[in-house]
Amino acid sequence: MSTTLLSALHLRLPIVQGPMAGADTPALAAAVSAAGALGMLACGMRSPEAMAEAVAEVRHRTGRPFGLNLFVQDTPTPDPAAVSAALERLAPLYRRFGLEPGVPARWCEDFGAQFEALLALRPAVASFTFGILDAAAVERLHAAGCYVIGTATTVAEALAWEAVGADALCASGAEAGGHRGTFLGDFASSMVSTLALVPACVDALRIPVIAAGALMDGRGIAAAQALGAQAVQMGTAFLACDESGIGAAYRQALHTATGTDTRTTRVFSGRPARGIVNAMMEQLAAAEDAVPDYPVQNALTGALRRAAAAAGDADYLSLWAGQGVGRARPMAAAALVELLEDEWRAARARLC
Repeated sequence: MSTTLLSALHLRLPIVQGPMAGADTPALAAAVSAAGALGMLACGMRSPEAMAEAVAEVRHRTGRPFGLNLFVQDTPTPDPAAVSAALERLAPLYRRFGLEPGVPARWCEDFGAQFEALLALRPAVASFTFGILDAAAVERLHAAGCYVIGTATTVAEALAWEAVGADALCASGAEAGGHRGTFLGDFASSMVSTLALVPACVDALRIPVIAAGALMDGRGIAAAQALGAQAVQMGTAFLACDESGIGAAYRQALHTATGTDTRTTRVFSGRPARGIVNAMMEQLAAAEDAVPDYPVQNALTGALRRAAAAAGDADYLSLWAGQGVGRARPMAAAALVELLEDEWRAARARLC
């Protein structure tokens, strides 16, 4: 195995903790990094001030490299009629919790301000999803000492990231939990499996490829490396860890779900994302194509999902999880990294 990516990031293990917006914590990122893998902070929904606070906490906990992930997005100006229709559609769900839906103060964080904050924070790794940077922005990241990782769901997207100067590419298969990173073409044609996407990207690119999608144990790490990936990104596997930020209802849903219980949906956020099927997903299924695009729908359902979390009601949460969810193992993050290493080394020995 080439150690280009591992050497560049001073990592002992070819494991990246998937950034999980709303579910990650500084404690999780720090524990993963301290164990020899790469911890990540999902900053797509963090303000610049919250980014700085989270980074300070990680650095207090460990001196090991870690990364920040941002959503490449523009602040929208949605059609008022579409917003009104969306609010009317959501009203019965809000009333379950004694609430009425309303227009939020903002649709999303300002990406430009987040990007400047990231540059000032100078993490070892800066990763991006939902879109692509231009070459000038990548060069600014390099000048700040950041290793840049793009996200792609097709070979065309992977090549686009290589063309603007990314140092590595995360190839996100259709099995992966959470939001799809698609930014070229339509979502339906971009649902390429990890097994097909990873070797195609490896063959097309000169930069390292990180495999993502339903990779839950050491066998998956070894399999991804056999396809040519230099590392793997694991989200759902770390979601079940003690240090993740999810509540008891979400944890119980993870514990009982299997891969066939997940589906890709737009109803929670307006962007296709894979999660565990629940009542909200089923009740809004007929409106799948009508909900406003991300981040508008995401903002409109935010207060509802927070109320459901406070009530311990998993039926109205966005239960993001990949198809490997049935193999999630609750434990401390450091213990999971140690177990993954043992399994990976054993799998490599069997392959050899």
